[in-house]
Amino acid sequence: MAANSVPFEMTVDALRQGYRSRSFTPEEVVRVIVDRARRDSGMNIWIVPPSYERIVPYLTRLADLDPLDCPLWGIPFAVKDNIEVAGWPLTAACPAFERIPGSHAEVVERLLAAGAIPVGKANLDQFATGLVGTRSPYGATHNALRPELISGGSSSGSAVAVARGQAAFALGTDTAGSGRVPAALNRLVGYKPAVGAWPTRGVLPACRSIDCVTVFAYRMTDAKEVDRVVRGPASDDPYSADRPLRRAELPKTWLLPEQKPEFYGPFAAEYEAAWERTLETLEHAGVRVRKVDTGLLREAAALLYEGPLVAERWADLGPFADAHPGALYPATETVLRSGVRPDFDAPTLFRAQHRLAAIRQSTREMLRGSVLVLPTCGGTWTREQVEADPIAANSKMGWYTNHCNLLDLSAVAIPSYDAGDRLPFGITLFTVPEEEANLDPAASFFERAAESVTVAVCGLHMRDFGLEPQMTGLRAEFVAEARTAGRYRLYKLPTSPAKPGLVRVAEGGAAIAVELWRMPAASFGAFAASIPAPLGIGKIELDDGRIVSGFLCEAYAGGGAVDITEAGGWRAALTMEQESIRE
Repeated sequence: MAANSVPFEMTVDALRQGYRSRSFTPEEVVRVIVDRARRDSGMNIWIVPPSYERIVPYLTRLADLDPLDCPLWGIPFAVKDNIEVAGWPLTAACPAFERIPGSHAEVVERLLAAGAIPVGKANLDQFATGLVGTRSPYGATHNALRPELISGGSSSGSAVAVARGQAAFALGTDTAGSGRVPAALNRLVGYKPAVGAWPTRGVLPACRSIDCVTVFAYRMTDAKEVDRVVRGPASDDPYSADRPLRRAELPKTWLLPEQKPEFYGPFAAEYEAAWERTLETLEHAGVRVRKVDTGLLREAAALLYEGPLVAERWADLGPFADAHPGALYPATETVLRSGVRPDFDAPTLFRAQHRLAAIRQSTREMLRGSVLVLPTCGGTWTREQVEADPIAANSKMGWYTNHCNLLDLSAVAIPSYDAGDRLPFGITLFTVPEEEANLDPAASFFERAAESVTVAVCGLHMRDFGLEPQMTGLRAEFVAEARTAGRYRLYKLPTSPAKPGLVRVAEGGAAIAVELWRMPAASFGAFAASIPAPLGIGKIELDDGRIVSGFLCEAYAGGGAVDITEAGGWRAALTMEQESIRE
């Protein structure tokens, strides 16, 4: 019974509440995770999968830790397999590279001190080189929602582990977007702090000077919990820095790209529609919005892989690649060896660095007091499509992410409106490190602004009826036709004009046709207040089990009304009435 109480969506708060109420224990949570990982073994989420025997030492030590002193007591987390966990294999998705570290990475050490429980080492694009999640000899990680699609990389397994209920949060890394793209494709939050804010000792370098450790979670609040534990310099980490968060406040201005973003892949049109809806939400949210030229960001992004800066990847991994011919995944080796092109000489590198410094300065001026909003990625692909064209597809996935660390920006990827069925679309909020704390209220503000209410209407508010303009005037959008559960009676009320009254009954009910509309939460209050008695807004059960808001009528009104339940809906009842008049 306790195992059944473990939530699939493992938020920190849900686990804490479960522990406090004794609905389950950390041991029971771990056993559920092991079972879920075994169930999903074909999705290639793990390189070192969750094993009770391997995790039990971390469970045992919880007895010596006071939950009141340990903010992450009993909270399970996944670790990308380029981050060291003492005694566990580290492969970076390259079997020939495998080794057993004798100590924990600094971020892992800090999480353990806070009572968190590591559960396994997650799959990744080999050597953290890729944004697609398919570049691993351990298998391409499947998308958590639609298995035929890519999961995003390079922190593919980390994101999918959280999205599939196998961790409350997961550590990833981010050099060019690897801590953000998988978040967008799996409907998660991906938080990337300023460069150096979280130490990288014990993390296998990709581009050592700009690598960041990141976190995936369901909620921004969970990402901030992790940040509070791991932020701060490490004395033995030359790239870590003291970058404390300042007091958080909502950004004064929301910056949007002047240039229309490009979208790609088989769902390009759907992604574009989700982006347009995001823009509409911000433009109606009551905040100051300004369009800016983002061309410099694309120029900076190009420097990471198309210029000499890619040589930094080869600096760390080149000796291994040369000593182990054939050990690298083909696409990975192609990218790494581009760093030793003959034309990437020292003068070329310095010119790129000088240009980057100029772009960085301009970007900081643009972002001061603001937050920049971009699509996290402009599309997605099936895994087969990426395998057919791995380099080009991967390049496009980084169009809106590659600039971030080069320009020393802080960022959080958050879900926006879905682009389609089980097809998440996400946006990224960027700011300067001095204002990184503002990402939290900005993310919360957008979440509230984007919240919508699904409303079931059964009469004059339906399409082609007199009150449809009231719906569209409140920025409501038609979603679908539907039917209620078979627990309702429908009456034609003696009003002018006539309108239907939907009444829930204990017995003798029927399924009634309704329309589902999606309305901004900000509009819902005004809509509900405009509805005259005996009608009101209540909860309506649909025939598929969903519960939505919708029009209900007080039962007393049925006494003087015509029962039109047999028609099955208002539209059908009027059609039957007109046919009867003609006869």
